[in-house]
Amino acid sequence: MAAKATTGGETAAELNNLASAARVAGERGLPPVHLWNPPYCGDIGLRIARDGTWFYQNSPIGRLPLVKLFASILRKDPEGHMLVTPVEKVSVAVEDAPFLAVECLEKDGTLTFRTNVDDHVSADADHPLRFEPGPSEGLKPYIRVRGDLWALVTRPIFYDLVERGETRDIDGRTMFGIASAGSFFPMAPADEIEGLV
Repeated sequence: MAAKATTGGETAAELNNLASAARVAGERGLPPVHLWNPPYCGDIGLRIARDGTWFYQNSPIGRLPLVKLFASILRKDPEGHMLVTPVEKVSVAVEDAPFLAVECLEKDGTLTFRTNVDDHVSADADHPLRFEPGPSEGLKPYIRVRGDLWALVTRPIFYDLVERGETRDIDGRTMFGIASAGSFFPMAPADEIEGLV
């Protein structure tokens, strides 16, 4: 599938072909996209907005099963985010993070997040939380879902995390952060946290 100007019918066919390949590849759980090295076939107009909405040719993809299917074949390459099947890969423009963490539950000292595409991931050494500067000098929290794919933690969940936060001494400095599954994820120096959340 080469990148080219197409009519609406042709672009819909391209999207359907990609969906069919993804279904076949994912019949037994998450497809092994990290093992595939297909040729790059261009930009077909896929985009994930800041709020987690997927777009195709500037139109929102309203079918959640299709969004979940595409999310299952998403990976991050050095060139950017890609949808990958065994025979092709196409680029996806991502405005912030490809996923949103929309729910968080705690059990036995482990925080488990649910994403907007129903992935479940527990914050641990392999799935760390990270905190980056956000708007108005605030913090934006993320959790690694798989590979180099991250979910932006939604604001209400972030406030819940802050409520669960604790301070620990890290390399001689008192840090405020989140504990989960035996790991500690520093958010900010404890004396600076008030102005960042």
